[in-house]
Amino acid sequence: MISKESRSEVRVNKHRKLRNHLAGTAERPRLAVFRSNNHMYAQIIDDTVGNTLVSASTVQKDVRAELEKTNNVDAAAYLGTVIAKKALEKGITTVVFDRGGFIYQGKVQALADAAREAGLEF
Repeated sequence: MISKESRSEVRVNKHRKLRNHLAGTAERPRLAVFRSNNHMYAQIIDDTVGNTLVSASTVQKDVRAELEKTNNVDAAAYLGTVIAKKALEKGITTVVFDRGGFIYQGKVQALADAAREAGLEF
């Protein structure tokens, strides 16, 4: 019988491989995305010092108040605009996109596209 890795283990391994190539600097921090079954989280991180510069998620009250559901593509797109606005307020214009081992489609793609439209460059 063939033993098969769980999807979460596969995603963690993909993310580990991605992180060998991606690193956020002070000039160009990393936009990290995490997606759970119920919520989405986005952080902009400076990896040289290990600080989170900006964060947003569908758990926050002000974001959740604008959403009907927190786990669909519309919620991801709204989160992308929120994180981009917060980043631009802090003076961050360019980032490196870290999809967290998730496939670049659906919610992850919606978040990235919305962040680009709101003014972030990556």
